Amino acid sequence: MSNFKRLVLGQRFMHWKLGAVTLIFMAFVFLIQREVVDREMDELAAHDGSHVRKKKMLDMVMDAVNNIKDSMPKMQIKAPEKQIDDGKRRCLPGYYTAAELKPFLERPPQDPNAPGAAGKPFKMDKLTPTEEEEREQGEKKHCFNAFASDRISLHRDLGPDTRPPECIEQKFKRCPPMPTTSIIIVFHNEAWSTLLRTVYSVIYTSPAILLKEIIMVDDASTDDYLKDKLDDYVKPLQLVKVVRQKERKGLISARLLGAAVATGDTLTFLDAHCECYHGWLEPLLSRIAENYTAVVSPDIATIDLNTFEFVNPSPYGNNRNRGNFDWGLSFGWESVPSSENKKRKDETYSIK
Repeated sequence: MSNFKRLVLGQRFMHWKLGAVTLIFMAFVFLIQREVVDREMDELAAHDGSHVRKKKMLDMVMDAVNNIKDSMPKMQIKAPEKQIDDGKRRCLPGYYTAAELKPFLERPPQDPNAPGAAGKPFKMDKLTPTEEEEREQGEKKHCFNAFASDRISLHRDLGPDTRPPECIEQKFKRCPPMPTTSIIIVFHNEAWSTLLRTVYSVIYTSPAILLKEIIMVDDASTDDYLKDKLDDYVKPLQLVKVVRQKERKGLISARLLGAAVATGDTLTFLDAHCECYHGWLEPLLSRIAENYTAVVSPDIATIDLNTFEFVNPSPYGNNRNRGNFDWGLSFGWESVPSSENKKRKDETYSIK
């Protein structure tokens, strides 16, 4: 035993002894790492590759962000900057008046008996064979009744304001002032009527002092009517401009392109087949005026995809839902929990 101690603890061949200890330690670390990796692989297999799917989802998001560089070189989208009140900033007292919140354009007079007027359903009587073929082709391409949409005015209104009284009567403070916004609408081979009705509804319902611009982002559409014809059509609208991606890159990449060229204080993203209701924009921007980091969404009503009937909001504010995301980044809806509802004194309070 004493000879063994001298051999191990003695000073002779010390460098050989240190080398042996190092090799033994590295082998131990390698075996531990291998065991951990094997366990992780077993867990991945046990969960049907859910981790792999999540990684693929994140990779897709990162690819979309990186792809935008091809469309707009040397582009940088800056984070919002907090406005610092140095005591010199002046705000007008009181609240915005109705005259101050007038829209950019007044809606032209509407025929109450026209198809789909005031948000009423489009009624299809007996169709001819040619009309039936047109209806079927439109539904196959757009997944909604484009035949009905094409026969409804691009300028139609959605009927009387049926929001809860407190929403209709709500006033908005001038200080801090509401920020301007750039409306970004992404489309790919969208039906002409739904796309332009979306644009007109924004113009007719958004206060001119808040609406900076409408940016239509073409995600490489192939339909001819969405090229030069669209450019020529929107030129007289002044606020509207069209930007295009050279190749199709998807919704997120197209929205980032719109954000890159936007000049408003805030960004508002809309689908290419929606219609804006009375007073939709002011509550959103007033929230951001109060908290510049807020990300807000309006209450979303329904337009029937077959008849284009608009379902008016309830004056009683019942059956509210809120959006959510799961761990796979899939979006869905859920009823507002009772704990959140109790925090809201009336329908002007936000849903979180």
